[in-house]
Amino acid sequence: MFVRQPMRITSKAPCRVDLAGATLDIWPLYLFHENPVTVNFAVTLYTSCEIATHQSPQIALRSKDLGVEESFASLDHLRKARTYRLPVLARLIRYFAPQSGFTMESDSEAPAGAGISGSSALMIATAAALNKLTGTHHRLEKIREIAQNIEAQVIRVPTGSQDYYPAMYGGISAIEPTPAGIVRKALLPVLANELNHRFVLIYTGAPRNSGINNWEVMKSHIDGNRSIQRNFDRIAAIANAMRDALEARDWDSAGRLMREDWSYRRKNIPAISTPLIDQLIAIARRAGSTGAKVCGAGGGGCVVFLVNPEAKDKVSAVLHSAGAKVLDAKVATKGVRIRVEGA
Repeated sequence: MFVRQPMRITSKAPCRVDLAGATLDIWPLYLFHENPVTVNFAVTLYTSCEIATHQSPQIALRSKDLGVEESFASLDHLRKARTYRLPVLARLIRYFAPQSGFTMESDSEAPAGAGISGSSALMIATAAALNKLTGTHHRLEKIREIAQNIEAQVIRVPTGSQDYYPAMYGGISAIEPTPAGIVRKALLPVLANELNHRFVLIYTGAPRNSGINNWEVMKSHIDGNRSIQRNFDRIAAIANAMRDALEARDWDSAGRLMREDWSYRRKNIPAISTPLIDQLIAIARRAGSTGAKVCGAGGGGCVVFLVNPEAKDKVSAVLHSAGAKVLDAKVATKGVRIRVEGA
């Protein structure tokens, strides 16, 4: 649509922490295991997108957190560009093809390489804003499909589905990939208040080895590595048990299951951990943590700890003393939000 009056659209979407079952959400891995599920929750670390239209056909892009800018004389020039400095934003714009010029500024509260799906959350925020700008009227599930496919174009490997749902809906979720599609089931809302007192999220620094990712273990799985296939059978069972434990509010079992999930992930990719991560998990356990695991593909980034409420301050303190950055995060109960001014 042509925008005759200046319009400002702002959107924001939360990042996520995965508790169990990650990687099982990547097609076609989930087709090879019984009852695959990923359990995760949205956190109050947000990504945002702001679009301000103007009369000129120029498109200007800025990433506040990365400190990167680029501009194009028009949508046609953007489409013809061979490379992009901000490929996530540029490729979403190519897809939605807005017919007015605008300035787009993105931002993310997720630290670099955190493993809490900052890029996926940003794609949901940006796609939702562009959906509103162009009047395309895609439903949220279609926006997820578009964002997931475009992210695969950017990173050049298959992407999973679980990263997008916390950004879409917030809260605590069980993501069930099935042959007929992805099903998201919200877990008890009361769990959010309890979980706020029972988790600590830290940042250890950006991964030192960018080659550590789910693609390597996925290739080994498809190539017939029986050890990895058996490990994923066990990870699927752990994730289902984690959902049951959370719904029963059995936090002791949840901590044990997180330890098991982490153990099998390390068997799949030993380099998912680092000496620092091993040290932090060990000292947190002595301080009262009941379970811990790396968020995302590992090798650095964020680590989540389950704790008993009375031990949360102590666990946070020892992790901080050991050099980790303790992030101020709670469960984000709402997903992507959009505000329009001047429409």
